Amino acid sequence: MISTCVDVQGPQRRGTHLPQLLRAIKVTSSMNLDAVLLIETVNFAAEKHRNQRRKDEERTPYINHPIGVARILSHEGGVTDIEVLQAALLHDTVEDTDTSLAELEEKFGLTVARIVQEVTDDKSLPKQERKRQQVEHASHCSRQAKLVKLADKLYNLRDLNRSTPLGWTAERVQEYFVWASEVVKGLKGTNSSLEAKLEELFRQRGVHLAT
Repeated sequence: MISTCVDVQGPQRRGTHLPQLLRAIKVTSSMNLDAVLLIETVNFAAEKHRNQRRKDEERTPYINHPIGVARILSHEGGVTDIEVLQAALLHDTVEDTDTSLAELEEKFGLTVARIVQEVTDDKSLPKQERKRQQVEHASHCSRQAKLVKLADKLYNLRDLNRSTPLGWTAERVQEYFVWASEVVKGLKGTNSSLEAKLEELFRQRGVHLAT
């Protein structure tokens, strides 16, 4: 998967390209379309991540993470863009499961697939190179992808404060905060609420986030 961020030009709206999942669902006039989309997206992500666990001491279900990222966007970031919320729920499916971008595009539409592509690392590359590319590409991402990245980083940093992953030292945790601050620098100007919460976490760790 090429991790270079791409600009999303003019989202292809549901009125002109109906994702497969909607064609397969009998939507009645009393149903909220966005609610249906989110439920179907959560179900898809849960199926894809069903055998995965987080690296915390409790080994919590991995699906908690994408759901938490989507919740941060909606509850703390005030994000209402349904495609951004869907992409948040799906953001690790291509990178960490057998899901393809073509599958996401067929089921959820072109825009969702492109956002996921923007936030997906190329796992054929060494870990340090993937991290370097995240820093380098952050500022070139679409606003939609930047939102997902901000919420993803906020979730992960809070998780590190809550529970150190198995096998991680305090030094490694601090190094993650420093690296995350470099990524977030390229995302600034996207969502002031999420950025303020991230800046506070960095401040608590003594990490300076340049303006």
